[in-house]
Amino acid sequence: MRRPSLFVLSVLLAVQTTSIARAQLSHDVLGEPDRHVVSADDTLLDVARWYDLGFVEIVAANPAVDPWLPRAGTVVLLPTAHILPNAPRRGIVINLADQRLYYFPPRGPVQSYPIGIASDGMEIVLGVTRVVGKRVNPTWIPPPSVRAEDPELPPAVPTGPDNPLGAFALDLGWISTAIHGTNNPDGVGRRVSHGCFRLYPEDIAKLFPQVAVGTEVRVVNQPVKVGWSDETLLLEVHPTLEQADELESRGAATPTAHPDLAMTVMELAGAAFDEIDWPRVDQIAREHRGIPYPVLVPTGGRR
Repeated sequence: MRRPSLFVLSVLLAVQTTSIARAQLSHDVLGEPDRHVVSADDTLLDVARWYDLGFVEIVAANPAVDPWLPRAGTVVLLPTAHILPNAPRRGIVINLADQRLYYFPPRGPVQSYPIGIASDGMEIVLGVTRVVGKRVNPTWIPPPSVRAEDPELPPAVPTGPDNPLGAFALDLGWISTAIHGTNNPDGVGRRVSHGCFRLYPEDIAKLFPQVAVGTEVRVVNQPVKVGWSDETLLLEVHPTLEQADELESRGAATPTAHPDLAMTVMELAGAAFDEIDWPRVDQIAREHRGIPYPVLVPTGGRR
């Protein structure tokens, strides 16, 4: 596979200046923004896989770019910086809104991977469970909901190209729910599963050996994330699940309100609350590009 060229963004947008260090966790932020110059025959689906991103998150970050026919030479913004979800930093935290899994190992830096999540109409469970089992080359037993859609499915699907679990599965305490690989990588970063969480094959291969049985798994749904990087307060707003469906189906999403937005920003701003750039906050929420942007006035504030 052809590897795209990489170079670091010194400035993501004229108004965005951050001090996020590459591949390091600086307070509440993991990674840094980057960009890719599209070549002939690239699609955003290709670019997402190259940079370990999900499909919807790269589409949301680039609303003016045709995901299937981007013009050669187009500069694609890469949402490769992530504010950590508002959750205990241990075990695995899954945020449905940004369709990403965050793993906090007992030792070493936090890791993040894009995931595919349950499609519209499927039950989505929020809360805390644990990893209760680990399977290599798992056999897939189609659950009743899947069999109802396709009654001709066999009772069991062994490992191989037809197995939707891929090569590794982390079974959770919830019925018929697992974190697993996939035989359809195009579904990562999209709402396509029947309730499980899909990772790229290369990502589940990295994650699987690190995660022990008993590891806590917490599932949250936070389209609004706020965090500090050194002295910079950042706001990251993702499409809601409903907006994600719209982005995939028609390339645009209906604006939506976030009732807790102002309170979430003010609470984390602390002593700097009076320096919040509220028009900027409103713009970030309206655009929901899934990229961390600074939201303090240029003079800055300190906690």
